[in-house]
Amino acid sequence: MSITSKHTLIIFLILFSLAALVFAADYPTPSVSTDAALANLKEGNARFATHEVSQGKPNAAKRAETAQTQRPFAIVVACADSRTSPELIFDHNIGDLFVVRTAGNLVDDYALGSIEYAVNHLGARLIVVVGHDGCGAVKAALTSDTAPGHVQSLVRDIQPAIKAVKGKEGDPLHLAITENARLMADKIRSQTDFGELAKEVRIVYGVYDLTTGKVDWGKN
Repeated sequence: MSITSKHTLIIFLILFSLAALVFAADYPTPSVSTDAALANLKEGNARFATHEVSQGKPNAAKRAETAQTQRPFAIVVACADSRTSPELIFDHNIGDLFVVRTAGNLVDDYALGSIEYAVNHLGARLIVVVGHDGCGAVKAALTSDTAPGHVQSLVRDIQPAIKAVKGKEGDPLHLAITENARLMADKIRSQTDFGELAKEVRIVYGVYDLTTGKVDWGKN
């Protein structure tokens, strides 16, 4: 083997080793159990919905605590709507939740990659998809299957939920919002690659009520 070939082989082995380190799970054990994580979220939402004034959050302390590392206890996929911040509706602080937000709480390749990263590298095992009542993206998809600009991509990807609830008894918008959250949970379940950690992951969904502040959990 020539010197050039040896150098090439050495470089390849170094790069391969680095890649293995990057993609290896940093946290083979969960930050907390999925049952404890879900209970934590439910308790936080109950506080948010029932307390007139939120408890003060120790942001300075949490900034110091999480400046060098993070280990969120749950992943929340939510709508980008300004009224639905997961940290607020679940009454938690910076570093507690790994949040992925798009209009209509849709899940694309970027979202899936983000979720996989949080499971494999940050120790989160609970994934929650949260829709909300009156969602503008779902309302647009319910009104028409076309929309201007990039909004068309939202309308297109919500159409499966619209079709699934068509003709069912109940409010069409609420039914579509709930079904869309359920379908996104199913998409995460079927399209993510968590490797050996897959058996530890739990995926649930719910719908947030803008008026009451409560999350109505789906049949998970």
